[in-house]
Parts: sequence; structure tokens; C-alpha cells
Amino acid sequence: MNNLKTLMNFLYKLEDANIYYSIRKPSSRPRECIMVEVIVPGQRWEVEFFEDEIQIEVYRSDGRIYDESHLDVLFADYSD
Repeated sequence: MNNLKTLMNFLYKLEDANIYYSIRKPSSRPRECIMVEVIVPGQRWEVEFFEDEIQIEVYRSDGRIYDESHLDVLFADYSD
């Protein structure tokens, strides 16, 4: 499996579809990992390309919209 070719073809498909993405090298993952983060309405995808496999996680919105008071909840839940 040629994952560099697979990665490039995936990026071309995203560009052809006008889908926003960013590329990063996560420090928490093995050195040989490239992550493509894709943002589409109501979802975020993390597509990780390793030497010998590809892993995909999809995060979906529940559709609820919060006002600014919810920021306090988020910080309370996720701060150290």
C-alpha cells in the first residue's frame, strides 16, 4: 500500500469538492503519522495516515446551539 499516493489522492478529492482541510503532524502520535483534519457542516474528521494503515475518526455535532454562558461549562469540564 502506497499511503503517500493515497494521501495525495485524498487531498485532491477534498480540493475538487471544495472541502476545507488542514494538515498537521500530531506530536502525540508516532513520528510517521500525518493527520488531515476536515471540517464539514456538523462534522469534523481526523484522518491519520501511517506507514501501514489509515485511521479515521468522525466527530458529529448533536445540533444544539449554546449561548456564551456555556463557555463557563466547557472550561469547568476541560480545564486542568
